[in-house]
Amino acid sequence: MSVPAAYIGIIIIWTTTPLAIKWSGEGSGYLFGVTGRMLIGVILAVVLLSLMGKRLQWHKRARQTYVAGGLGIYGAMMLVYWGVQYIPSGWVSIIFGLSPVITGLLAGLFLNETALTPARLLGIALGLLGLVLVFAEGNELSRQAMLGVIAVALSTLVHSISTVWVKRIAAALPGMTITTGSLMVAVLLFLMTWFVTGATWPETVAMRTASSIIYLGIVGSVLGFALYFYVLTHVEATRVSLITLITPVTALLLGAHLNDEVISMQVWTGVMVITCGLLLFQWGHRLAALKRA
Repeated sequence: MSVPAAYIGIIIIWTTTPLAIKWSGEGSGYLFGVTGRMLIGVILAVVLLSLMGKRLQWHKRARQTYVAGGLGIYGAMMLVYWGVQYIPSGWVSIIFGLSPVITGLLAGLFLNETALTPARLLGIALGLLGLVLVFAEGNELSRQAMLGVIAVALSTLVHSISTVWVKRIAAALPGMTITTGSLMVAVLLFLMTWFVTGATWPETVAMRTASSIIYLGIVGSVLGFALYFYVLTHVEATRVSLITLITPVTALLLGAHLNDEVISMQVWTGVMVITCGLLLFQWGHRLAALKRA
């Protein structure tokens, strides 16, 4: 598979995932939605890995990769599934738009991929300013909306840490192998959470809820993570995170069209400010070089 094709696939999946996450928790609870998604995903991943004639590797770096990926999936998904109950689905992609900045900072510390130039620092400041605009909107709505924003922001941090951790281990594993191993770790944690919290099976599951869980289990978990880890092994971590330049806008439009989500001008302003910050963070050094030339 070509890297550009995988890259485009991730954009499409990440555009549709926030709305599917919101729908998957309707009436049945967010824990049922995320646990059901992960169970479907891990079963399918194991089957596909077997059909591909591949096996999980269990050397030290492979195990470390599964733990790094699995903890990232569990932490990020738990937070985002809880948070999206209280905010529009499109906000998830807005807040995740900061992942290139967070990933870039972590990559600079642990992977030597980036340096904190004045342009990058200004980009970080703009990104934070954009997030503040979203926070302010959440504060105007309700305390729960604010908590939802905070939960998704923490989810972004967990995701970025996991991304850099997997990249730093550099186990050189196929994307499907990383996906399967990581999902196995994540599912174990979700099942433990299910039993510890005393969660129960819902009496009824709406068709839209069930369809969303199945979609996320097949496309969002297996195909999405496989493409993500495949691209991650071939491209710098910060370049992978650039996908979030596109998905905030597309996810907002999708939520507004299919779920009647009202997006205020303040939120759109936040999106634009975050986007400008990301562009400056990634390519500001080139503008400085052109001026010097």
